[in-house]
Amino acid sequence: MTTLDRVRPAPARERMTGRQRLLLVLLLGAQFMLAVDFSILGVALPVIGRGLGFSLANLQWIVTAFALSAAGFTLLFGRVADLFGRRRLFLAGMAVLGLSSLVGGLATTPSVLLAARVAQGLATAAVTPAGLALLTTAFPEGPLRSRALGLNGALMSAGFTSGAVLGGLLTDLLSWRWAFLVNVPVALAVLVSAPFLIRESRPAERARLDVPGAFTVTVGLLALVYGLTDAGEHGWASPVALGSLALGAVLLVAFWAVEARAATPLVPVRILRRPTVVWGNLAGLIAFLTETSLVFLMTLYLQKVLGYSALATGLAFGVLGAGTVVGGVTAARVVGRLGTRASLVTGFAVQAAATLALVALGDDRSWLPLFLAATFVGGVGNMVAIVAFMITATGGLPDGEQGLATGLATMTQQVGITMGIPVMSTVVNAVVTARTGVPGATVLDAVTTATAVNAAVVLAGAVLAALFPRRGRA
Repeated sequence: MTTLDRVRPAPARERMTGRQRLLLVLLLGAQFMLAVDFSILGVALPVIGRGLGFSLANLQWIVTAFALSAAGFTLLFGRVADLFGRRRLFLAGMAVLGLSSLVGGLATTPSVLLAARVAQGLATAAVTPAGLALLTTAFPEGPLRSRALGLNGALMSAGFTSGAVLGGLLTDLLSWRWAFLVNVPVALAVLVSAPFLIRESRPAERARLDVPGAFTVTVGLLALVYGLTDAGEHGWASPVALGSLALGAVLLVAFWAVEARAATPLVPVRILRRPTVVWGNLAGLIAFLTETSLVFLMTLYLQKVLGYSALATGLAFGVLGAGTVVGGVTAARVVGRLGTRASLVTGFAVQAAATLALVALGDDRSWLPLFLAATFVGGVGNMVAIVAFMITATGGLPDGEQGLATGLATMTQQVGITMGIPVMSTVVNAVVTARTGVPGATVLDAVTTATAVNAAVVLAGAVLAALFPRRGRA
């Protein structure tokens, strides 16, 4: 029986030590802040545009600049953490995050703000895999690691969903600048306390960095994410989107070929062939693609159909955030009892049922209770699936490859987040275009159709999880 089937309790102690608890609080706080940064500026974009003179066409670059650098460099930095030291990269990333947030909060021109967003994305690409690798190596594989990953997943998901609420509050009560500046004291606190809690972990002999592999995978991921972003803005027929996606696909295929021949590969091909890595990351891609795109669809529903303000919409998603916290806290017990495969199937099945219930939403506010109940339940199921994905994708690997494993998992997360909105917005736009001029056709029709597609993708994830190979090379 492999990691895909059931996580066996490790012989190590079942209770966290005091130092492990402090380390967990530190790492979870950093990961929560990074998750908040993905969504905190969404509500503030129009205000930032007016304040700094962004054109409407260029406003989306505030989000795109961050997404490109965060997703494009994650795999590279995950391997760099393995080779040169996870604590070193974690602290360097936190320092860059604090400095870039300060620059962004004080920016007076669009170019300075965009440079700060690129630096924030690079910091996220460094800190996320390094922090996750520090977490997985600090806790032995088994119940303790499952519990830590469950809390980490819960806070990351809660951070993503609460970022809109925090961004709206800061923008309305203070200034959009505080959406950047709020990171500075948190980064300082982490930098001051981390050296006392985190031990360095790196190999005794430092291997050479695989430069050709680093180049092909980084540029390939940048092209892939840019293509997905452009498709969301201009449609899938956009020449720029198609060209970028094609370039990304070619470079990622070239990356595989380079790694197969490299003396010291960035990502050993044997790892990419592990069933736990391949199937686990596929499940993670589905989990992040569907839930983040559902937030987009339900935002359209709350604002365009029910007429809620941006701040009220963010507050409504607090229920989804609560569901992810519940799912994260209980996921370790679920995995311990059912195993990772059954937990993935169960989590996806619950999420699919809850998402399908949202197809019944109507065009008045009496449907709000259904929205709140379904998003809460769906959040619980999604988080159980995410925790099972993380355990699957990082389990069974030696400590020396945890940075790589968490880098792959983080890359999967960020590509899934990037893919979700373009895919579902395409469905929405297709329905709107097809029904233009049809009596009674509304935004609600498009949203519910896309929600049904979303539920079908989640259900496909449950089927794939059930078909995971039971045996494979470790």
